[in-house]
Amino acid sequence: MAATDAPPIIFVHGTRFSAGQWSPQLAALQEDFRLAAVDLPGHGARSAQPWSLKAATEIIASAVDSLDHGPALVVGHSLGGYASLEFARRCPEQLRGLVLAGASASTCGPWATPYRWVAGLVPRIPADRLSRWNDRLLRRLYPPEVVDATIRSGYAFHTLPAAWGEVLGRFDADAMRHVAAPVLILNGEKDTVFRSGEMDFVHAHPHARIELIPRARHLANFDDPDAFTDAVRRFALQLPAHS
Repeated sequence: MAATDAPPIIFVHGTRFSAGQWSPQLAALQEDFRLAAVDLPGHGARSAQPWSLKAATEIIASAVDSLDHGPALVVGHSLGGYASLEFARRCPEQLRGLVLAGASASTCGPWATPYRWVAGLVPRIPADRLSRWNDRLLRRLYPPEVVDATIRSGYAFHTLPAAWGEVLGRFDADAMRHVAAPVLILNGEKDTVFRSGEMDFVHAHPHARIELIPRARHLANFDDPDAFTDAVRRFALQLPAHS
């Protein structure tokens, strides 16, 4: 595919993070693709904006429009993956392809119980303490060039209860039936929780496939940025040309 035919790519971050999560991918892909990484409602530069899936889809749609190059490949991680599924349902004409990263588990039924518990617990812990814990964890696990942008952007713990409160109970493999574009389910090999429904998700869509990042966990784009970026690049260049 010629560079002029390459799809624009929109990156949608996961729980508590912001657009800074995607700094390794943006740096690696910027010469070959039109790119944007969004802050979801209540996160990053939109920290003061109330969370809603409707607002999240509007933000993604606006990012697609801002690149002014037709339907986009949308890459969503975790919470951002479920928001991207909602975008696919609401705005099919703006979607050329979808990458679900760490977002192929059903949010319905018993699986959701521990996440409801966590969502209720987070507001009881001071945000500055949670931030220190997250900073230490990220610095221990990853090199500065991978996580510095995420750490600088801060965390959206205050939004977690509302965000997961809306997502839980809403998404399962049937959501894939509302996606008109090809789908790549891109998971860390060791992300057992969010891989739990990947076979159901892939079987629910006629043009979906699974790819695993070896030895990676839930934050696969941090665990192996090169492999994650390469998977996105290959999928983008394999998408049908936009007519």
